[in-house]
Amino acid sequence: MRIMAIDYGDARTGYAISDASGLLAGETGVLPSRNEDKLLEDLCRIYGEKEVGRIALGLPRNMDGSEGPRAEKSRALKERLEERGCEVALVDERRTTVEAHAILTETGRRGKQRKKRVDAVAASLILETYLNAHREEA
Repeated sequence: MRIMAIDYGDARTGYAISDASGLLAGETGVLPSRNEDKLLEDLCRIYGEKEVGRIALGLPRNMDGSEGPRAEKSRALKERLEERGCEVALVDERRTTVEAHAILTETGRRGKQRKKRVDAVAASLILETYLNAHREEA
């Protein structure tokens, strides 16, 4: 089963999709987030076209484990995706953006496209977290 991980942001939303076996990360991309209805349409289209079985949606938590306004937005997105027939699991995404920046720094990625790359890399890290936690199911 393919898994699609989502790093939901105000301006951009990164996504990463596993291979058909659900074991390896594959395709990544970034969608604009400012228009939530369009974002939902795009995510649901990808969900159907890529034959995704489950979405691993990043849930931003504070370092102490508490949740703030961004977590509320992620929970609301989860509900809207489920209303459209998508199966969604929440995944703790603490530090994924920090790790994504570190990865891009190590690989020498700079320039205008870095912000988009950060979102896609963060989604890949969320996907990796989900896949590692659910290896037994595969």
